[in-house]
Amino acid sequence: MEEEQVQTREYDWGLMKRLLVYLKPYRARIIIALFLLVATAALQVVTPYLVKIAIDRYIGNHDLAGLSKIAGLYFLVLIVQMSLSYCQVYIMQMTGQHIMYDMRVQIFSHLQTREINFFHKNPVGRLMTRVTNDVDVLNELFTSGVVSILGDILTLLAIVIAMLYDNPSVALVALSVLPMLFITTALFRKKARAAYSETRYWLAKMNAFLQEAISGMGVIQIFTKEKKMFDKFDRINHKHYLATKKSISAYAIFYPAVELIEAIAIALIVWYGGKRKLTDAVTFGTLIMFIQYTQRFFRPIADLSEKYNILQSAMASSERIFNLLDDKQEIPQPKAAPTPEQRLSSVEFRNVSFRYPNGEQVLKNVSFRIGGGERIAIVGPTGAGKTTITSLLLRFYNDYEGEILLNGKDLREISNDQLRRDIAVVFQDAFLFSRTIKENITFDRPEITNEQMKSVATYLLADEFIRLLPQGYDHLLSERGSNLSFGQRQLLTFVRALAADPSIIILDEATSSVDIETEYVIRRALTNLMEGRTAILIAHRLSTIQNVDRILVLLDGEVREEGTHQELLANGGLYSKLYQLQYKDQELDRTSVS
Repeated sequence: MEEEQVQTREYDWGLMKRLLVYLKPYRARIIIALFLLVATAALQVVTPYLVKIAIDRYIGNHDLAGLSKIAGLYFLVLIVQMSLSYCQVYIMQMTGQHIMYDMRVQIFSHLQTREINFFHKNPVGRLMTRVTNDVDVLNELFTSGVVSILGDILTLLAIVIAMLYDNPSVALVALSVLPMLFITTALFRKKARAAYSETRYWLAKMNAFLQEAISGMGVIQIFTKEKKMFDKFDRINHKHYLATKKSISAYAIFYPAVELIEAIAIALIVWYGGKRKLTDAVTFGTLIMFIQYTQRFFRPIADLSEKYNILQSAMASSERIFNLLDDKQEIPQPKAAPTPEQRLSSVEFRNVSFRYPNGEQVLKNVSFRIGGGERIAIVGPTGAGKTTITSLLLRFYNDYEGEILLNGKDLREISNDQLRRDIAVVFQDAFLFSRTIKENITFDRPEITNEQMKSVATYLLADEFIRLLPQGYDHLLSERGSNLSFGQRQLLTFVRALAADPSIIILDEATSSVDIETEYVIRRALTNLMEGRTAILIAHRLSTIQNVDRILVLLDGEVREEGTHQELLANGGLYSKLYQLQYKDQELDRTSVS
């Protein structure tokens, strides 16, 4: 929220230099567009001059033939001016689209290489805004803002030069209102900037509130807090309304003020030029030409508010985008990768310690070894560090002390490709994409054949419910797979993880949210599929880990106990207490029934 509230300066040359880098691949187009801008600005002063010639040379002398020629030339100039303007706008719009494409590709590629902690600190809505809205704002800067401002400056210069060249005294009278115009513009910019900053702040608060309220609508309705939430939204919305009113008021004063100054300039031309006309020092055509020049001079100034908003928005958006691109929390790539044919199997932690950024230490000198094909479970109370172990093993975080070895090789020297190929993970959150079931399972991995996919689904007893769906494996899932039951979604994540035949399987609370019947189905399937693979199970539900080879018990980031289910129960330590607490109610129910 603070990021949305703080606004950058009206113009930041450092940010602009970084933005101009995106124009380099399109230098030729930019040069052509600039040439067209210069030509268009020059033609802006031609048509009033043609009107002057028509009045003074042909209308006053009743020369119809000459008037027809000048009218034809006037029409030709308009056609050329329109054509040049069309080409310039087309070139810049296409260039803007290319720049948007390049920036979005760069931002999305950058996001895919960030550490997981980056996504914990940055809400999804904010990141989506960077890729969509902020890039759109910069497109408007390139296509309309900078180019339009440059075109207006060239037009203004051309008009001033033409006026001074034709009649310096009348030109100076017409331009005498410029101090008044500068003062009006400065006051407007001050008011508009304050209103703009306040409007964006309350808009950001409104978006944040809406995102949270809509996501938690079920909780709001359960606790009947609709009225309270509505009142809060109404207050934020009213603040945004008041800020917008300030902005509208600034515009409502600025536009009439510019028109008034323009009218004063024209009145001065008529008054001074009329006096000169009486002495034949100025022609009637010159008066008309100067009036047209004055109107064209004030037209781009009247559009200043729109261009000012574009520039303000672009500076704020570019700062947010570059803050995102400057993030250094990148998933590290190893200096050298092992031979790809060697599949990972054994895992070893040697005195591993880790703390999350700006947080307490989560792991403290953790050491254990898992042999190839061995099945272990990691248990412990919430916050003990269980999930952190898998996060480090998957290289979601790299800033740890100690050593993590796979097949005796340091984790930091193993390529991401091999790490992701040989290790499959199933998380507690059964996340599915809005694609078909087949696409969710294969996930664009061409090495997974239809036969292999169906074979794994059959092993996991998922094939039975998939075949009952209207399109079977081609059945299209809704967002997050909400048109399936939770148990069905969890089964599909198992199939997706195991379809590529990984050598190491990690189940991170993967069965904690399924019903007992579904858990039983999954346990039966996993017994076969874990055969010959290294398996790491993290679970609160101790019934799912009783048949593993070893159990590690974590407490406060340390390995406190290690052994089989029966050994740990016999020791009467922490694992035994956890087991007794979890099954106490169940044992009481059995006693009461018997």
